[in-house]
Amino acid sequence: MIKRIVHFFGDSEKSRLRWRLFILSLAAIVIADFLVNRDHGEFFWDSLPGWSAGFGFVSCVAIIFVSKFFGHQGRIMRDEDYYD
Repeated sequence: MIKRIVHFFGDSEKSRLRWRLFILSLAAIVIADFLVNRDHGEFFWDSLPGWSAGFGFVSCVAIIFVSKFFGHQGRIMRDEDYYD
C-alpha cells in the first residue's frame, strides 16, 4: 500500500493527475465553505464565504516569502561548505 503511494507522489508521469487532484481538493474546500452557517462570526469578514481558505493560502505564501527573504537577505542561510 505504502509503495503505491510513494510511487504516485514520486512518479513524474502522474504529475498532471496530482495537479488536477490538488485543484479539485482546493475547489471542494471553497465549495464546502459556502455550506457553513455564518451566523456566529464576530467580524464582517467571518461571514464571507471562502475567506478562511483564501486567508490561509495567502498567509502560507507570505510565511514562505518572508522566511526566504530572511534566509537570503538577512544572511541567516549559509553556504553548503560553511563549516569546512
